Amino acid sequence: MVTPRTVREHGQPAFVLHSYRYRESSLVVEVFTRDHGRVALIARGARRPGSELRGVLTAFQPLIVSWTGRSELKTLVAVEWEGPYAPLKGEALICGFYLSELVLKLLARDDPHESLYAAYRAALAALAADERHDAILRRFELKLLSELGYGVLLDRDAERGAPIAAERDYVYVIERGPVPAGGRAAQMGVELAGRTLIDMGRGDFAEPATQQQAKALMRVLINHYLGNQVLHTRQLLRDLQEL
Repeated sequence: MVTPRTVREHGQPAFVLHSYRYRESSLVVEVFTRDHGRVALIARGARRPGSELRGVLTAFQPLIVSWTGRSELKTLVAVEWEGPYAPLKGEALICGFYLSELVLKLLARDDPHESLYAAYRAALAALAADERHDAILRRFELKLLSELGYGVLLDRDAERGAPIAAERDYVYVIERGPVPAGGRAAQMGVELAGRTLIDMGRGDFAEPATQQQAKALMRVLINHYLGNQVLHTRQLLRDLQEL
């Protein structure tokens, strides 16, 4: 039997996605790192009243972390703030937790995605700047699915390979792509306009129809890849919008 080697990582940029209690005084912290993807770390003593970790291991703060260990659950040995950041407030805060929950539930541990990390960081900055929340969420959802190998086909008809026509209506079939509306296809996927597909491909969510249809499409796709997992922050966003 081969003994796993001890892994030591020093000075890795990261964000906290989630944390939960571990034994009497510690935490398990799920972090999203630039070079290693999602990593689970034991923060020993983090729940003690005098622990310096209590004010550092919080969501949306850019951190520099170091760890060691042989198993999937490694030990945090150092953490510090990377630099100043703009805090999230109100609906932007819930949106930030939604992005974190997506990464937590769809990205496997120890699966590096440097460009997704950059997209997550950019999305948090955009939310803090109070830019359009729906556009930020849709762009990140598209990037996440693409990084995981579930890229959303937006530029051509999956049935014939023809370029998407703005004036036509389509049905997006899961794991296949958009096909012309009509016939049996309407019962198999999400109906949306060609203009919506073109706008999504450009990252342009200014039109109300594009916003509505893109949201419906991404909800169906993400639910499909989540399987039986539930997104708790999605319900929080619904409740907030109904207030």
